[in-house]
Amino acid sequence: MISQASIPGLFRMLLIILVVIFVLRFLGRFMVAKRNMEEEREMNASKRAFEEEKRKQSQNIGKTKIVGKKKGSSNIEDVDFEEID
Repeated sequence: MISQASIPGLFRMLLIILVVIFVLRFLGRFMVAKRNMEEEREMNASKRAFEEEKRKQSQNIGKTKIVGKKKGSSNIEDVDFEEID
């Protein structure tokens, strides 16, 4: 069967191609915007965590913390030394 090209068929095919291109471009821009929003959320969360840590450190400036040994757990062995003449 031989099919003939017609002007309305050609315009309809071009219109379909253009619609597909516009839909794909819209979806592409939508996906890029979504990715950028996620990156911005992650960046803001890390910035808040950094600011909180910085605030905690600024409160402890000049304070002395004494860390004691736990009883019963010693990593240092006692060694007896003898004098040699």
